[in-house]
Amino acid sequence: MNGAESLVRTLLAGGIDVCFTNPGTSEMHFVAALDAVPGMNCVLCLFEGGVTGAADGYYRMAGKPASTLLHLGPGLANGVANLHNAKKAGSGIVNIVGEHATYHIELDAPLTADIEGIARPVSHWIKTSNLSEEIAGHGAEAIAAAMVPPGQVATLILPGDTAWNEASGPAETPAFATRPKVESARVDSAAQALKGGAKTLILLGGVALQETNLRMAGQVATKTGCALLTEWSNTRLDRGAGRIEVNRIPYVVEKAVDVLKPYDRIVLVGARPPVAFFAYPDKPSILTQDGVEFIELATDGEDIAGVLADLVEATSASKSEPAGVSTPRRPDLPKGALDPSGIAAILGNLLPENAVVVDESVTTGREFFPLTAGAPPHSWLNNRGGSIGYGLPVATGAAIACPGQKVIALEGDGSAMYTVQSLWTMARENLDITILVFSNRSYKILRGELTNVGVQNPGPRAIDMLSLNRPDLDWVAMAKGMGVDGVKVDDCEGLAKAFANGLDHEGPYLIEIEL
Repeated sequence: MNGAESLVRTLLAGGIDVCFTNPGTSEMHFVAALDAVPGMNCVLCLFEGGVTGAADGYYRMAGKPASTLLHLGPGLANGVANLHNAKKAGSGIVNIVGEHATYHIELDAPLTADIEGIARPVSHWIKTSNLSEEIAGHGAEAIAAAMVPPGQVATLILPGDTAWNEASGPAETPAFATRPKVESARVDSAAQALKGGAKTLILLGGVALQETNLRMAGQVATKTGCALLTEWSNTRLDRGAGRIEVNRIPYVVEKAVDVLKPYDRIVLVGARPPVAFFAYPDKPSILTQDGVEFIELATDGEDIAGVLADLVEATSASKSEPAGVSTPRRPDLPKGALDPSGIAAILGNLLPENAVVVDESVTTGREFFPLTAGAPPHSWLNNRGGSIGYGLPVATGAAIACPGQKVIALEGDGSAMYTVQSLWTMARENLDITILVFSNRSYKILRGELTNVGVQNPGPRAIDMLSLNRPDLDWVAMAKGMGVDGVKVDDCEGLAKAFANGLDHEGPYLIEIEL
């Protein structure tokens, strides 16, 4: 077998059976190997940001990596923004990046680039296979690297001649790293803080937000009287009726400061000390009060399930009913003009059980949580890295990972345009995704940010750079051009009907919401 085939066989033996692809000439032997070796689900994306974002969404829901296939340095560079998001989310990915044949690199052909240099800021592990005999072993190492908790980005660079030359393989994947157990001293320290008289908060992130772990945190909250919050953006939050209802620290600095003001001690479980998303003149970057004591119980890469169980025992909370269990409740369907609260009520009324909500709603969706908290159990995915164009690709990957679950993508119109090609992949794969595009014809978040940084009276050129008109975007037409059925709505009654139709529809369905 050649090097490319040895790599494909190694990936499959190591449990990787999905490859999101956008190949070029240097990757053709890998493409041929994907065809020759049965077992790999190959998903074509029309832009590399769709490839890397889909791999992020896949890991968040499947709990194991997918591979990507990217073309040389520029192809990798096109995928970097969503690799940044994936790295921040702790998503494991195995990138396969093509490279010129080893003897061709020195000729400085037009596509020659420093691929390792491009990969370094968004990868935990990087290797170039300069010998065909090395490829299988390097592939096995990449799989193991991607599985290091909570999940890592591994980038393997595959020169053309090592892909087509004779090789051996497949290689056996090393044993995966496990989450290290947290020492008892940290548990004792956190338990003491929670038992103390100070107002104490447990700030949760990472896998602490999965259902079983949240329940243990809720037991501790009942026993000790502490509060529970999550970070603003979360990799995956299990929520809905019967699960622990936990609110996020607000995005807006002033609101975040007010929410965090009561707490003298903060126990961190898979989360970091809260800071503002950006720096603003005359506003704090650190969102907590001076003198707050932070107790780090566990990082996102440590044994969070085990340490929460230990904390339950240390606080004598094992027989406590968890605090904050959400009761089943559906808001009434609203009527009339659309606004964020009306949209939230429609979501809360119709959200199906086991839905996966991928949230890139930006400004429109900031207040969606209260009215959706009593919907049937579901998972909610946020943009951890802040690079926009995350929502549609992550929804694609989540749908590949969860074929029996409805995926709902909440999208701002500006951010959706970054990776609009994902609609074509959704149609091609007939993915069960209902897409809501909030069409306010502007980068509305930047309108607010302009004020936040101190620009009080922006002129017409500044406003024009934040507007999405001349011409208006026609989302229904774009969707239909890529094979996705869609409809445009401008009131609550229209949205409720369209959303219900989308949930019943097999395959992707887009709703453009005029605001």
